[in-house]
Amino acid sequence: MKIINTAEYSVAEVTALLKKPFFDEVPLGEGARSKLRDVFGEELSAAEAVTRIIDDVRLRGDTALIELTASIDGVALTGIKVSDQEFASAYEAVSCEYLAAIRQAKCNIRRFHEEQKPKSWLTYREKGVILGQNCTPLERVGIYVPGGTATYPSSVLMNAIPAQVAGVKEIYMVVPPAKNGSVSPEVLVAAKEAEVTAVFKIGGAQAVAALAFGTSTIPKVDKITGPGNLFVTLAKKQVYGYVDIDMLAGPSEVLIIADENANARYIAADLLSQAEHDLLASAVLVTPSAKLAKAVTEELSKQLASLPRSEIAVGALDQYGYIFVTRDLVEAVALANDYAPEHLEVMVKNPFALLGEIKNAGAIFLGEYSPEPLGDYIAGPNHVLPTGGTARFYSVLNVETFMKKTSIISYTKAALQEVSDTVITLAVTEGLEAHANAVRVRKE
Repeated sequence: MKIINTAEYSVAEVTALLKKPFFDEVPLGEGARSKLRDVFGEELSAAEAVTRIIDDVRLRGDTALIELTASIDGVALTGIKVSDQEFASAYEAVSCEYLAAIRQAKCNIRRFHEEQKPKSWLTYREKGVILGQNCTPLERVGIYVPGGTATYPSSVLMNAIPAQVAGVKEIYMVVPPAKNGSVSPEVLVAAKEAEVTAVFKIGGAQAVAALAFGTSTIPKVDKITGPGNLFVTLAKKQVYGYVDIDMLAGPSEVLIIADENANARYIAADLLSQAEHDLLASAVLVTPSAKLAKAVTEELSKQLASLPRSEIAVGALDQYGYIFVTRDLVEAVALANDYAPEHLEVMVKNPFALLGEIKNAGAIFLGEYSPEPLGDYIAGPNHVLPTGGTARFYSVLNVETFMKKTSIISYTKAALQEVSDTVITLAVTEGLEAHANAVRVRKE
């Protein structure tokens, strides 16, 4: 964990230190390159491999899905769709404590997202003009949930529940299977609790392609949401336009603004909660207190000693772990706004006093008893957040992600007569005589 005094840098120079390669600039390791050579018979970049996968799925559908899952993931599938029996077995396999936890999380997430529902509206103007907006749900969406060696039931809830609240009729989920072709029972129970329409045991770029273009088993969807690895993100980028996507997500990150009153033990624990994700995760502390900075580094060493994923956490902190000692909290907030972190924790004496100054963040956690994992699991707001500085223009996954807005326009004859000359003038200026004529024939 590097400690840097910002007196030597501008805000832009500090955030430049935090910049990491964008997802399609990350070099592939030898293991991934070797795998691509084995599968495709030649040296390919990740983007080139994804293009090949997408084209294969478009051409050969389910056959391509099964063959690619065998060659890339080493999983021999006997079926793609999760059966009713597999769902029943999943409920038998999970604990009562887990079932109670997932139901409480579901309740909180649904309650929060119900508040987000936009309303259709009409407004009445002079001469009988009616204008408005229709807010309607998408018909069919696909959600990607990471899997294989990992288990992320919370990602199921965070993607499916807002879609359900929006009124989406069909929600299809893809998840990479384990080596034996199964899906985690916890993930399957979460999918059933969230009322997912169907679950398919497919992951990677091939799963994204299947959702985007459809196969005989997997329906074509209107939008794909959910985080994944490099190949999933590249696939989402390539199919965008054929379908909509939520965002291009990268490695997880947290930035903590803290003053001299903050608890170093809490801060260290929160930094590590992000660092344990993967080697590209970012964990950053910004504070005007050099004393706190020193105390946090000492706490990090203590807590790392007992952390099961300490090797990953240490690697992440070595690459993307920083403590910046700023001149004051004003500079700390300026740095946070320029960085636009996925998760922003504010651990100062009066955190709400800074809230109005924070412009760019995926989610803001105020106070020392609001650690980031609350947002991951139980608080209610969504945990699918913009990363890599994209919080400057992306929003958190929400109910409107799964809806579209349609304008409504209704003019009377008198209202059209009043504006007809203006419309004709503008249409003629643009060289669109047929546009102008569509109004002229009604004016005559």
